[in-house]
Amino acid sequence: MDRVSSRRLILAAAVLGLILRLAFGFLYWNGKPLTHDEREYLTLAQSLAEGRGFTYPEGHDVGTGQQFGRAPGYPAFLYLLGVDATTASAPARVKGAQSVLGAVVVWMIGILAARVWDPKAGAVAAFIAAAYPPLVWISAYVFSESLYMVLAFGCILLLGDACTRAHEERSTRGGGALVVAAGLLAGISILVRPGMLLFLPLVALWFVRRRQWSLALAFCVAAAVMVAPWTLRNARTYGRLVLVASEGGVTFWTGNHPLARGEGDLAANPEIKRAEIAFRAAHPGLTAEELEPLYYRDAVGQILDRPGWWVWLLAKKAFYTFVPFGPSYTLHSTRYLLASVIPYLLLAPVAIVGLGRLLRRPRAATPLLLLALSVVMTSLIFFPQERFRIPVLDPTVIVCAAGVLAGRFRPAR
Repeated sequence: MDRVSSRRLILAAAVLGLILRLAFGFLYWNGKPLTHDEREYLTLAQSLAEGRGFTYPEGHDVGTGQQFGRAPGYPAFLYLLGVDATTASAPARVKGAQSVLGAVVVWMIGILAARVWDPKAGAVAAFIAAAYPPLVWISAYVFSESLYMVLAFGCILLLGDACTRAHEERSTRGGGALVVAAGLLAGISILVRPGMLLFLPLVALWFVRRRQWSLALAFCVAAAVMVAPWTLRNARTYGRLVLVASEGGVTFWTGNHPLARGEGDLAANPEIKRAEIAFRAAHPGLTAEELEPLYYRDAVGQILDRPGWWVWLLAKKAFYTFVPFGPSYTLHSTRYLLASVIPYLLLAPVAIVGLGRLLRRPRAATPLLLLALSVVMTSLIFFPQERFRIPVLDPTVIVCAAGVLAGRFRPAR
């Protein structure tokens, strides 16, 4: 298969992906209640529209949860869409826009697989991504993943282009403009999902290992340029350093608590939810931002007091990062569980074979593998969860498996 035919098939897969996402969002996912995170995102978007900035209105009902200062990127995206925060389910504008973003992601996955393997693998990967259930349904939720995937994979593609340019020019500074553009996209990605922060040092180390010191600096500085204004805003607002969002403390505490099961957030573990409410009650009058360092301090204390238990907890986190059978999965219906787990488990064994081949000649795939590694690190530091897996690990599985399914025995140089 030549490149022209491959690109046409990848484009056709993107169109198919758009149709499937629109069909799911508008024909099936109607009138479904919003989750806590969805309501929070919509409320912040409404506050922006009403001129209150990134703040929650007085009397906003969060039940037993907290109002954290969230990353600003996704609420800003919802604000630009002009959504109505009073809606009881996902707004049609969000489902429509995110379906388009999902189609773009299908195209990106296809292009990436074609670069890593060959044109045929690109077409295979694109059609898998188009119909892959978790990538289909994520577009119908008011979740930041849909926007994040476009930004993160755009960064990956730019880094791949930069790597190719440097190789062609035989220069340690080749592709500098592409690296700066990738850094800017990485910074925007961080403002959508702060977990992208762990990707920065991995890319920097990759460049340093290649003796491309200037590119490592350019990438990190470009990302910092995008994030720094928001960090300064947080310092003025909260009177302390909050790099992006103030939810990191409770997330770290949740994932490293004696009651932690190695997977899932507070919603998946009622015992730890009660412990978190008690923790807040022991520190009355403190805001979520003021509580954040206390969460970190308490969790670190637990780890230092029981290092053996924590090592075992890390082992469980590592297991649940790759095996989708944790407590949070049982919160959903059987139909949802099967649609999420079965496609992943079918592709995973084939992807392992493909990964083994890529690791022997990793240049074209390195940015993607580094992004996947950053997600694994996030899961080990905090905790694994399905929403952490879907945006990066599942596309990585698709790309790795596509080469094997296309009959490709060696990755591209």
